Amino acid sequence: MTHTIAIIGASGYTGAELIRLIATHPDMRIAALAANSKAGQPLGAVFPHLRHLDLPDLVTWEEIDFSGIDLCFCALPHKTSQEVIAKLPKGLKIVDLSADFRLRDPEAYRKWYGNDHAAPDLQAEAVYGLTEFYRDEITAARLVAGTGCNAATGQYILRPLIAAGVVDLDDIILDLACGVSGAGRSLKENLLHAELSEGTNAYSVGGAHRHLGEFDQEFSALAGRDVRIRFTPHLAPFNRGILATAYLKGEAEAVRYALATAYADEPFITVLPMGETPSTHHVRGSNFCHIGVVADRISGKCNVLAALDNLCKGSSGQAVQNANLMLGCDETAGLMLAPCFP
Repeated sequence: MTHTIAIIGASGYTGAELIRLIATHPDMRIAALAANSKAGQPLGAVFPHLRHLDLPDLVTWEEIDFSGIDLCFCALPHKTSQEVIAKLPKGLKIVDLSADFRLRDPEAYRKWYGNDHAAPDLQAEAVYGLTEFYRDEITAARLVAGTGCNAATGQYILRPLIAAGVVDLDDIILDLACGVSGAGRSLKENLLHAELSEGTNAYSVGGAHRHLGEFDQEFSALAGRDVRIRFTPHLAPFNRGILATAYLKGEAEAVRYALATAYADEPFITVLPMGETPSTHHVRGSNFCHIGVVADRISGKCNVLAALDNLCKGSSGQAVQNANLMLGCDETAGLMLAPCFP
């Protein structure tokens, strides 16, 4: 069965990535592409690398006839997304790629995003979209909230370790570098080539990063107590990819065993041999995540590293993985593309 798909926000990086993945999906067909700022243009004018595809021209989202759409991806900026989704047909299946529905508590949303939620009923309905840990809920969901790319990477490291009780919950430090595409496609002075290239910088230091809201929510629920990690993100001078390093108090062998056990049957997550470290080069353009464990020189401590592509496994690939479950497709459909190397 072929499912008809709409993408709202098709002119951004995650929109382009969705199109790239769905173009070869055996069970999905793109029927509508919306990008209000680019409405009326052919897709090839906005993304020349996709000009070979036979796809509809871009329109405003209000012009889409949703009566023939099985599922809609919403790849709009935060705050805009909730306002648009509230106006979509009530029975439409939706995968949202923004931050608008990730936090379950309205007060937590207000704390991290600085405004009241415009659609609290939808916020309560949404299922958190970390596929490997919410499969059953996602399969039955109408609205799925894709995770933050930084939040996904950190959780792939830490969730199995918290669940297995093999690390000290009060001694977790997460250091992460993300490629510039994680900041979106809009023009920003600090993202100009001359401002970014040949250097790197930390941002949202000391607990200001919004993805900490996801870490607090998910880790505390998993542990049954408050868990507050220390987290420092860095903007890196490459286009796509995330490399995260967690500094943990726990025995390396027990940590690797917990990860290997948790992900033994996962098609997209690979736990590397002890001592081997992952690279963003080895997952670029793919829906794969590589995790490595290295014993620290200090006894009883270890380092766990994870690499994934922020636009794919961290966003659009995860969204397609969730949509596969929601539509009854094979979970891996359209997502077994090999990484691009070098």
